Amino acid sequence: MHNESLMILKKKKNEYQLPMILFFFSSADMEPKSMMEIISTIDPTVIGLGNTEKVNVAPAPKPRKKTMTSLYLKFFETAPDGKSRSCKFCKQSYSIATATGNLGRHLNHRHPGYDKMGDAVTNPAPQLTTVVKKTQSQPKAASVDFDHLNWLLLKWLIGASLPPSTLEDEWLVSSFRFVNPTVKIWSGERFQAIFSEVFRSMREDIRFFLEQLNSKVSITLDFWTSYEQVSYMSITGHWIDENWSLRKVLLDVCHIPYPCLGIDIYHLLVKILKMYNLENRILCCTHDNSQNAYHACHTLKENLDGRKAGSFCYIPCAARTLNLIIEDGLRTAKPMIAKIREFVLVMNTSSAISADFKYTTESYKEGSWEFPIDASNRWSGNYTMLDIVRKAFKSMDAVIRKHEETLLSRNLLLSPAERNAIIVMHDYLEPFYKTTNNICSSKVPTIGLVLFFMDHVVEMIASRRDSRNIPDWLKSAAEEMAKKARSYNSQVYNIFTYMSAILDPRIKSELVPENLNSENYLEEARSHFLRNYSSSHFPSVPNGYNSLENEDGSNVSYAEEIARKRRRVSMTAASDELSQYLSEPPAPFTTDVLEWWKVNASRYPRLSLMARDFLAVQATSVSPDELFCCKGDEIYKQKFCLPHANTQAILCIRSWIQSGCKLKYRSSDINYEKLMESAGAPGDCAAVGLDKKVK
Repeated sequence: MHNESLMILKKKKNEYQLPMILFFFSSADMEPKSMMEIISTIDPTVIGLGNTEKVNVAPAPKPRKKTMTSLYLKFFETAPDGKSRSCKFCKQSYSIATATGNLGRHLNHRHPGYDKMGDAVTNPAPQLTTVVKKTQSQPKAASVDFDHLNWLLLKWLIGASLPPSTLEDEWLVSSFRFVNPTVKIWSGERFQAIFSEVFRSMREDIRFFLEQLNSKVSITLDFWTSYEQVSYMSITGHWIDENWSLRKVLLDVCHIPYPCLGIDIYHLLVKILKMYNLENRILCCTHDNSQNAYHACHTLKENLDGRKAGSFCYIPCAARTLNLIIEDGLRTAKPMIAKIREFVLVMNTSSAISADFKYTTESYKEGSWEFPIDASNRWSGNYTMLDIVRKAFKSMDAVIRKHEETLLSRNLLLSPAERNAIIVMHDYLEPFYKTTNNICSSKVPTIGLVLFFMDHVVEMIASRRDSRNIPDWLKSAAEEMAKKARSYNSQVYNIFTYMSAILDPRIKSELVPENLNSENYLEEARSHFLRNYSSSHFPSVPNGYNSLENEDGSNVSYAEEIARKRRRVSMTAASDELSQYLSEPPAPFTTDVLEWWKVNASRYPRLSLMARDFLAVQATSVSPDELFCCKGDEIYKQKFCLPHANTQAILCIRSWIQSGCKLKYRSSDINYEKLMESAGAPGDCAAVGLDKKVK
């Protein structure tokens, strides 16, 4: 009687504890539990690890008679000979005498979520064919879940700029199968086909959207070479929308065959402009300062001018020019910077050395330093190396000597002459660091703002070059820096950049560089404004009157037409918008340029149209922080590591999604918010925004 009561108690423990076990192991969308948390909820006798000592239990009322079959046996079928039983999912066999705890461990480890893999497991019929038949009669929850998973993986590949072959890694696939042995990941070929179809579908949307724009578009060019030694050019379009938000979208990523001549770049540019119907609406191209890009843009300008397609100009990248200028200034200090960088790399990887450095800088009052310290080879990282010597030299020296076994043997100590050279270099380049920081942190680095800073850079170089207090090696570097600055100015100063500069309310004509600010440019700007932005060209602009109809559809009277003509704003009044704008003092530098124009567009209805076009002209071919900050290393790695088969599709789709476009497959938008909400929940593809199954 005692043994029978003990068996009943164990059975009831099984019935109550099994739902908790299944809760932890079967639901993919639940919060994960640690293995110790899971094990702590399982009775030892259930998993076959309990001892066999007798346990005193309180007498229990006699239950109604029922079989002693474990719940786990519902997922196993017995062989006809009665000597073994096999798993209904994977056919693995066990002896008929195998403890149910071992069967439970098999299900938990090999088939997590086994209680959700089909309703047929609750049917006492022992045949596996019955299980399959009943599973097929249910909604295809498992396959839909796999579709959800694969679409989420596709989004991950795009966001991380990874090729589909990433998902074919043996260990990654094994990890998915560990979670669910029946998981099905699309093949690399299928992912590649879907990438291509998504790219085509989204490009059609981008093309249609750009055709609806009523403003000019400026483009930028960027070039790089992948790990496969394949050369690429990316073309990005920039414009300001009607809500005065600066928008950009990657138009294409093109492979350029070696040796990437100007004529090849030109033909690709013409092809992309035709594809997006931008030939008559392109205003400016900002290139990467290379001679091939320069010649391609020059040829494009001749082509557009010959067809009278509209005004067009091309300018070099200010950020790349500034980066080259700074590189000239750093050239002499490179060996010393390498020593400091090695010291920083060791500190970033050693908690003991970094802790000593923090303690020592606090003791010497040499500032507070956050780890890991930026040790990139970008300008921000190079300047940090100078900063450490300038501000924490005593601490650096003390830590190197304390950890001589690790650091001193590497010859990282700086000599007094090297230290003095670093301090001179730091003081010389500090204004450059402030300049690049300001450009990088600017919400909209307009042409006017960048030319304002570049003019200041030229003045700094000239003053230092002519100073008697700097060494000859730095004067020589300053001369090289001045040559690059002059070359940039000779290419960037033109009527287009002048108009872009004065339409920045912070700059206007007062802060335009002296060599750019001339009466001739002002008159040309006024003429361009009257010719292209007068009321006759923009009848929808307020105060622009045309022949209208009365509400009943009849024409207005002749007298009313004469009256409206007399009330029409004259060309002189239109030009006064520009005069009035320039007569007012510049706005503070903290002003949001686009917000200023959004507020003042009603005061300058025609001039605001011109501002929308010219403020979209880009001073740099890439974002400044990509060149000056460690962020650029990550972006470069993403582009560098992509194989040729995936580069165009992944980079374009990624840009389009970041621009606010929805990922689209054929005629269906992929609604990832609903995908995330319904992950793991049964339903068909239409419920989550997929109108069509992926073939």
